[in-house]
Amino acid sequence: MTATDPGVDTILAEVTDRLRQRGGRASAGLRPVLEALVAADGHRSAEELAGDVHTRHPEIHESTVYRNLDRFEQLGVAYHTHLGHGPALWHLTASIHQHLTCEACGAVVAVDPAVFTALAATLQREAGFVADFRHFAISGRCAACHTEP
Repeated sequence: MTATDPGVDTILAEVTDRLRQRGGRASAGLRPVLEALVAADGHRSAEELAGDVHTRHPEIHESTVYRNLDRFEQLGVAYHTHLGHGPALWHLTASIHQHLTCEACGAVVAVDPAVFTALAATLQREAGFVADFRHFAISGRCAACHTEP
């Protein structure tokens, strides 16, 4: 977690409020999954997060982790992205960014979503389509690989 990210208690309060507004309730497994996501401080697969949770809370089943990640995404607290051929990776929405992956060396570069503002506006204007660029990485070649012969 970075200095600008909210803490677990703040995020948990937000999640609980959003759940209650939708008629839901916070389960016992909610906090441990959220703690693992916050502690991950970046990209983690659901499997990795489930392992993190299980290490500290062996009574929490893997399906609980998956269910809570889905709930977090529905509530706008977390999202997943695909960086290529591997599993989906999870983030807190407090650190939204777009991913660029290098086809040659596999490097992952995080960029500000504002980079895609013009493209998003064009897609909406020309096709009436509202794009969400977070879900998939844009593939190509990084600066180092692009300059290599």
